[in-house]
Amino acid sequence: MGIEVGGIFGLLVLICDIWAIIHIAQSSASAGAKALWIVLVLLLPVLGLIIWFFAGPRSGKSAG
Repeated sequence: MGIEVGGIFGLLVLICDIWAIIHIAQSSASAGAKALWIVLVLLLPVLGLIIWFFAGPRSGKSAG
């Protein structure tokens, strides 16, 4: 009764996608841009997450 690696990987991807969607929703980007990023992350869970991480909208919070 072991846990499969695919199941663990899928769970991690799901957690990361939810985290990304929350951060996209809290960003200072326009509503249209937020919607496009969320759709990208939902349609391409792994690739969309990677693209968002490097090119997506940043948090609306200012540093310092």
